[in-house]
Amino acid sequence: MLVMTPPTASADPPPVSPQAQAAGLVDVLSIVPDAIIDLRYATPNNFVGQQLYPTGARCLIHQDMVAGIVTAADILRKNGEVLVFWDCYRPHDVQVRMFAAVPNPNWVARPSEYARSHESGRSVDVTLADGHYGTRVDMGTDFDDFSPRSHANATDGITPGQQANRARLRAAMAAGGLSAYSGEWWHFDGPGAKDPRPILDVPLN
Repeated sequence: MLVMTPPTASADPPPVSPQAQAAGLVDVLSIVPDAIIDLRYATPNNFVGQQLYPTGARCLIHQDMVAGIVTAADILRKNGEVLVFWDCYRPHDVQVRMFAAVPNPNWVARPSEYARSHESGRSVDVTLADGHYGTRVDMGTDFDDFSPRSHANATDGITPGQQANRARLRAAMAAGGLSAYSGEWWHFDGPGAKDPRPILDVPLN
């Protein structure tokens, strides 16, 4: 008999690096301790097929996203669900490697001389999980599924239940002032995500 162990909230994470502090980045687990951190780019289980982040990489977001993420997490928690983070702050050199692997700006943002979105810590890639067992909610596709079914409001090949799950995630994030990206149901932007900023050089651990 398979016994599933409920996820437990992590202990207080250690302080972020001085570079992260200077850039205004915080560890998601310091504000949403019951979040599930599943950074795909810290494993080979991603579209590049290689580990792009160091083992033990942390989910860092800019402090401007904190209030929105906390609000979304609080709403979802009342429904018995928790946020699962697939990606947060992304170093520029990783963005370069990603675009080299998939040079299609419809799916991977073209690197530039500025930091936007993930590169500035102002975007996250998330899904939902059952708050007791940690079972992922069925959204109809996996992360980084480069097909029309990944579109936030896709209906072709996406069941009504899967559409409702996506809508519930969008509603919670919107309540926190976080904007959905129409091309990827998992991607959400925080305040100022599209504004060009100096490229950061922040370690992920």
